[in-house]
Amino acid sequence: MFRLPRLATTATVAAAALTLLAPTAATAAEPTLSDPRTVAHFNHSAGESPENIALEPDGSANVTLSFTRQVVRVDKHGSHRLLAVLPAVQNARPPVFSGAVVMGIVRAKDGTLYVNYATGTSETGIWRIGPHGGTPVQIAQLPPDSLPNGLALDEKLGVFYVADSQGGVVWRVPLRGGTATTWAAGTALQRLSSGFFGANGIKVHNGAVWVSNTDRQTLLRIPVRHDGIAGTIETKATGLADIDDFAFTGQDDTVLAALLGDEVALVRPNGTHVTVLTSPDGLSSPTAVAVLEKQDDKDPKEKDKEKDKKEVKTVYVTSSSYFDVPGDPNLLTARLDHDGDNGSGNGNGNGNG
Repeated sequence: MFRLPRLATTATVAAAALTLLAPTAATAAEPTLSDPRTVAHFNHSAGESPENIALEPDGSANVTLSFTRQVVRVDKHGSHRLLAVLPAVQNARPPVFSGAVVMGIVRAKDGTLYVNYATGTSETGIWRIGPHGGTPVQIAQLPPDSLPNGLALDEKLGVFYVADSQGGVVWRVPLRGGTATTWAAGTALQRLSSGFFGANGIKVHNGAVWVSNTDRQTLLRIPVRHDGIAGTIETKATGLADIDDFAFTGQDDTVLAALLGDEVALVRPNGTHVTVLTSPDGLSSPTAVAVLEKQDDKDPKEKDKEKDKKEVKTVYVTSSSYFDVPGDPNLLTARLDHDGDNGSGNGNGNGNG
């Protein structure tokens, strides 16, 4: 098994980078996390490492188990249901890993699931799974030597964005499937020569594609121009050691980021960050975060009238246990509180989950 080193570098990008800012204490006006609890455990000895997550409207979580090539659905009570198994591939040898791995996952509005599969062969690419599970179907190929990690879906534009951790690029693929094209590239997306992962997590948010770079410890923003072409890469936060995937807490640019060193960090729009969850809360090499607005029985019209009402959402975190022995791969939830109207979370994996 590989191990990620702790690195102390920053990305070089075309746009001016923000100054490295040390973690600081939370302020009263920003989101807070409380009541963390582990809702589901996975079998570490069987290689069940929950890697990425996409949420159902009812709060169930669709989770990729990277090494077993499985996609499972975990309900709110922690019960697992197998949805699909990606096909076994002979002589699979993707970058970094010793065998085929299923990585990022997103959910379309009709319930269809899409996952990234890395094999080192022609099976590397995006695969489609029906809303109720079944046999996965490959809809797009990516280069065999790529490592498709994070996956984002913009249904309005009808495209996927794929973070390639090995090639250090963002691929763009039509929603219907087909040919992948390089959408964004540059040093800021590349891995370090002594590292393992460049571009990793990816989300669509507020007219831009956001990407984390694990080796360079950065969170990046790439504007989507009116013609669909990538704008100049901007560095929004630095010093995020071993950052993996992330999610937005609402309509502004506040982020919850999974850090593989057993932390979840709240990253403010100004680039500073503070630790909000750690291993005593149940984390074990966390890899992904998703946010779902709480579903309750209050009339939406009444909720709209309460502008000063504190928002309550649920945060989900997958812990892969990649580096912890003995390991505890699990799915954790926590309560996200926010004063005022910060916008609705999006738990379908298309931008905030």
